[in-house]
Amino acid sequence: MRSSVFLAWAVLAFFTAPAAAQEALPPAAAPGAVGVAAPETVPAPAGTAGLEAPQGEAGAAQDAGPSGPADVGTAFLPHDLSPWGMFMNADIVVKAVMIGLAFASLVTWTVWLAKTLELLVARMRARRAMATIVHARSLQDASAALGADRNAASLLVQAARQEVDLSATALDHAGGEGLKERVASRLSRIEAQAARRMTRGTGLLATIGSTAPFVGLFGTVWGIMNAFIGISEAQTTNLAVVAPGIAEALLATALGLVAAIPAVVIYNVFARAIAGYKQVLADAAAGVERLVSRDLDYRTVPARAVAAE
Repeated sequence: MRSSVFLAWAVLAFFTAPAAAQEALPPAAAPGAVGVAAPETVPAPAGTAGLEAPQGEAGAAQDAGPSGPADVGTAFLPHDLSPWGMFMNADIVVKAVMIGLAFASLVTWTVWLAKTLELLVARMRARRAMATIVHARSLQDASAALGADRNAASLLVQAARQEVDLSATALDHAGGEGLKERVASRLSRIEAQAARRMTRGTGLLATIGSTAPFVGLFGTVWGIMNAFIGISEAQTTNLAVVAPGIAEALLATALGLVAAIPAVVIYNVFARAIAGYKQVLADAAAGVERLVSRDLDYRTVPARAVAAE
């Protein structure tokens, strides 16, 4: 009797347990429930509560990790990468180097303009005076034709005429060899003085051409050092952070080359032009010496004719 009652109770419990379990399930776990929110919290098993916080902190650090250096690096980027923008964002030392090189370039082109005009005018006057000296029959005719011109070739004629006048009283007794030597000495000094005056300013071009690249290199080295310091502070090797600082540094070298290359080219052009000008003066001086020698010969002809008679 007892066994039959126990068996009936077990069968009734077996068939009623699934229905009770189904009614106890939450709405989110019921099958077919779409768009129903998940349960807010599910209690964790004992012993795992201490592991949740480290995982959350690691996830937060992982999310913030990539954006941190990028944000720091973005703060170091200049807003303008044009030459003027890079100049304004450069270090004070690099700015000073750039300003000095720009001033040197301005000096180069100023010297080029001034010396070009001076050389053109001087060579034109020297050639005109040399043509007058070549076609003159005597030193007096050349002096009268040139007048009171103050160019170098005219000064050669005036110096020779002055020396002849100073030596006139001694020519009949001492001869003309001493006069020729004195005239040649004065002419050579006038040529040297004219050449020195014409080369004035070209030494500055040589200095700029030889030192400007090294000054620009100094600005580049200083700028690259500052760029590396900025990279270490940003704690990133992103190219967007590295490139602007290096570009600012290389701008100094570019300005150094811009100042040096024209200076060297202009210096070489002036060297050739001044050599040609000195050659014109040498031809004019040779013409003046020929006039002095001719006048001395004409001076001795009447004396020899009188002595022969």
